[in-house]
Amino acid sequence: MERHAAVVRLRPEKEAEYRALHAAAWPGVLEALKRAHIGNYTIFLRDGLLFSYLEYTGDDYAADTAAIATDPISQRWWALTDPCQQPLDTAVDGQLWASAEEIFHLD
Repeated sequence: MERHAAVVRLRPEKEAEYRALHAAAWPGVLEALKRAHIGNYTIFLRDGLLFSYLEYTGDDYAADTAAIATDPISQRWWALTDPCQQPLDTAVDGQLWASAEEIFHLD
């Protein structure tokens, strides 16, 4: 199992919309995540920053996340959620969610 975390800013004027979307997450989006071997997926909010954590149980994270990116339902979901987010200044060009480095873990 791999642990992955990432960070992005939440646009303040979009907070209510973002919360509402996630309060009623689309079943197709959740199914695409599960097909990609992603579980225990959580998004936290603090001081305008969204922090995501997920656990990956597959064999090829890049291929599985690429499959999500080609999923039409996920693409429609992102068309709604992406405008709510703003990349960090340190994010790579074209990257919305910036990966976070794991520096400590306790089982």
